[in-house]
Amino acid sequence: MRTDFQVQQDVIAELQWDPNIGSAEIGVAAKGGVVTLSGSVDSYARKCAAVRAAERVVGVKAIAEELNVLLPGHVNRTDTELAHAVLNALNWDVEVPSDKITARVDKGWVWLEGDVDLPFQKAAAERAIRFLTGVRGVTNNLHSESRAFAPDIRKRIEDALTRNAKADAKGISVETSDGTVTLRGTVRSWSERADAERAAWAAPGVIRVNDQLVVHA
Repeated sequence: MRTDFQVQQDVIAELQWDPNIGSAEIGVAAKGGVVTLSGSVDSYARKCAAVRAAERVVGVKAIAEELNVLLPGHVNRTDTELAHAVLNALNWDVEVPSDKITARVDKGWVWLEGDVDLPFQKAAAERAIRFLTGVRGVTNNLHSESRAFAPDIRKRIEDALTRNAKADAKGISVETSDGTVTLRGTVRSWSERADAERAAWAAPGVIRVNDQLVVHA
């Protein structure tokens, strides 16, 4: 078992190591595997990078994200300018069905609404606008449409987990029913859990992933 102090120090070191976070001053507290990130960053992209960095650390079981995005004065955009930038980013991304998505901007916060064909397109839409100047946060309300659930879906997901160098497939069990995939078992890190969940979402016909994996360093 790793102590709270060890987890805290490793998260701090990972934040300092990640070039996407830069010199942002982020407070880190750890207790019982729960890591709390606090403070302010100058972009939504940097906020996302900080969360991903903490997820990579062994011993992190959950993350409480309390980071505020405070944009420097010289990068502030009006909501109208940002709305145009959001639409352009969605239109330029080949993974995003922009004709099915509507975006709303209020004080730098972006809401995405609509229906997409596949779950990965929901993630792609958010990723397309994450790095835009002026974005303070994103609420992703996109829904993926139901598709036929492949009869061998369980084996496909298990094979994908086996191929994934970051995932320990031996510790993960996969159950499937009516478009829902349930993942059970233990993984070694938060990022490994996220990789397993992404593998499940990538399978054709999946409309919901019930992630019950437990992080056990």
